[in-house]
Amino acid sequence: MSDLAEGPGLLDRALRRVTALWRDMAGPAASGNGFAEQMRACLEARGGEVSARARAAGLAQAYLVADHAGRDEFLRALASFDSDHEAVRRAWEGVAAANGAAERAAAQARLRRALEPPRLRLLTQFTAIPDGVKFMVDLRADLLARMKGDPLLEALEGDLRNLLAAWFDVGFLELRRIDWSSPASLLEKLVGYEAVHRIRTWRDLKNRLDSDRRCYAFFHPRMPQEPLIFVEVALVKGMAGNVQRLLDEKEPVLDPKQADTAIFYSINNCQRGLDGISFGNFLIKRVVALLADEFRNLKSFATLSPIPGFRRWLEERIAAGDATLLTGDEAGALREAAPPDLALPAPAAEGEVLEAAQLEEAPAQTLARLLARRAVAREEPVAKLLDPVLSRACARYLLAENGRGGKRARDPVAHFHLSNGARVERLNPRGDLSEKGWRESAGMMVNYLYDPAKIEDYHEDYAGEGKRAASSAVRRLAKGFI
Repeated sequence: MSDLAEGPGLLDRALRRVTALWRDMAGPAASGNGFAEQMRACLEARGGEVSARARAAGLAQAYLVADHAGRDEFLRALASFDSDHEAVRRAWEGVAAANGAAERAAAQARLRRALEPPRLRLLTQFTAIPDGVKFMVDLRADLLARMKGDPLLEALEGDLRNLLAAWFDVGFLELRRIDWSSPASLLEKLVGYEAVHRIRTWRDLKNRLDSDRRCYAFFHPRMPQEPLIFVEVALVKGMAGNVQRLLDEKEPVLDPKQADTAIFYSINNCQRGLDGISFGNFLIKRVVALLADEFRNLKSFATLSPIPGFRRWLEERIAAGDATLLTGDEAGALREAAPPDLALPAPAAEGEVLEAAQLEEAPAQTLARLLARRAVAREEPVAKLLDPVLSRACARYLLAENGRGGKRARDPVAHFHLSNGARVERLNPRGDLSEKGWRESAGMMVNYLYDPAKIEDYHEDYAGEGKRAASSAVRRLAKGFI
């Protein structure tokens, strides 16, 4: 049982606080008219700045208190304030008819103004109200969940994404360290946003923020109490290969000055509404520079990363009867070492007639039976035989299997780190034996190494040619596939 604080969620409390504030600002503007009428009133901009803020607050409040159908109506009304087709046509004809550079430049400026949909002005009005930028981020998160291929909503999402990408440029962001003395509300958010290795107790959280640990996050000046993305780092001796040991609260605290390696073991995007707006690569590079400056004793900067798509890919290859996953000798040794209750059928002796179910037991099926039982990872005789099989398959998956476009790595975490200029350094069988780790990656984890002297070269090679940097040991494991 977790000893984390229970009760109303942070989002609910924030929602009540903000809607109460906006209700006070908006007054009667928050009710009475339909969404489209309220939006039109905002665009007409009658009155002064106070009136404009009140109308925007009323509109935002109306959205937040609306039910699911009401929010759909709001988003469709907002999306309907698109560019005027006739005005765009006339402006385009003006460009086509323009003579000379000056006339053409003026005509193109008129075309740009005609193309700008009124909904952009509506969206920017929300920035004038308290927590308006956060409202916009959450609005896009809601929109992403509702689009479902709707062209009108997709156009609105594109406008909103472009606005947020400009506002959340990395140059505007502040890097801050989060430690045990940070405000309780911020620590509670850290717990809520951690999705890679769930924080189970306050003691677990305190352990992750101890003197041999670091946590850094990016913040936006208009969202000072809302982390956008954060990374957790452990200062250790040597390359960590098991996340359970790394997070063990009973392990002694290490003097950071004795550490030689910084292990980035968890990176989390906190705002769903900022999906596709990347600043994770800047975060890692900034933290590497900070730690290198603070601790001259650190020689290596690496991750201990999950491989979330590996198990799915492996099961696809098993279903296809891939004979390259393991040899007949390996399958036989695994059957022999398997505990009795697993009941793996033995291969047929010469002249022996097997049952139909036994005849189907190809080597890949032996692997499938073992993977169906997480407990085998704790059966040392079986696990020792399984480790090299999984390591070979994993090296192939990371270095040879392609995702979208034919060049990028199929695994999303691998793509993220390779894009950032890391190299695949080491594979770690039984690196994460949690239920999630076994379900997603058959217990495998990987170290990506960030070598400050090679980051830019590796980034360019991957971005340009799809070349995946890897240590010679990992490359040997994938021999024949790369």
